[in-house]
Amino acid sequence: MATPRKLRCQVIQLIDHGDRVYTIVLKPEQRIPRFSPGQFLHLALDEYDPSDFWPESRVFSIASSPTERECLRISYSVVGRFTTRMEQELKEGLWVWVKLPYGEFTIQGDRDVVLFAGGTGVTAFTAFIAGLGDEFSHRVYLFYGARYPELLIYKTLVDCVAQQFAQLQVTYFVERKNIDAAEVCMLSGYLSVEVAWPMICAPLDTDYYLSGPPAMLKSLAEKLCERNVAGKAIYTDAWA
Repeated sequence: MATPRKLRCQVIQLIDHGDRVYTIVLKPEQRIPRFSPGQFLHLALDEYDPSDFWPESRVFSIASSPTERECLRISYSVVGRFTTRMEQELKEGLWVWVKLPYGEFTIQGDRDVVLFAGGTGVTAFTAFIAGLGDEFSHRVYLFYGARYPELLIYKTLVDCVAQQFAQLQVTYFVERKNIDAAEVCMLSGYLSVEVAWPMICAPLDTDYYLSGPPAMLKSLAEKLCERNVAGKAIYTDAWA
């Protein structure tokens, strides 16, 4: 695993998805260290002095692929004081600091996997999904939920990969809007183990990866345990 490095980065793109959900693209002054899909970075808004302590920061999953060595992408929703600062202060051209890589929320490839992604929690999986190819021989089930269809912000990426990689099976969940009957694989309601379970070929011989708000993950994990999924087969990446 690569040794974490501290990088000064410029915000080169800021996307407002609506409903206080954003994506930012960062261009570091130096080359990005190698990282694995599912790892995260620390983002600091204040200036960093190498002779002093690291400033206040928050962790974000790295949404961009490890093969993209020039830029980093993260997505976030405004849920607290730090992300409120981000919403108020970040703009294109601003300089920030990151340190990376961190984390061990990496997907193993020795059997089928189910990915439950709530909101911007999908960023824990986007690098893995983008890198799917023939070398991954098992099924991948993605259950991806958001408040509105417009907040399925990585749907384009997911759909593109699903068209090329037949073993990726995708179901979307939208909480607060009726779904057009023409929408394929899109359901109305919250992410649900009950709904997902019949779609999984061998649910007790599968690993489960959960990323999103802590309360949602707690509920999903409990429902999986009720169906006799072993605790060692459930991996969570909760964010506040």
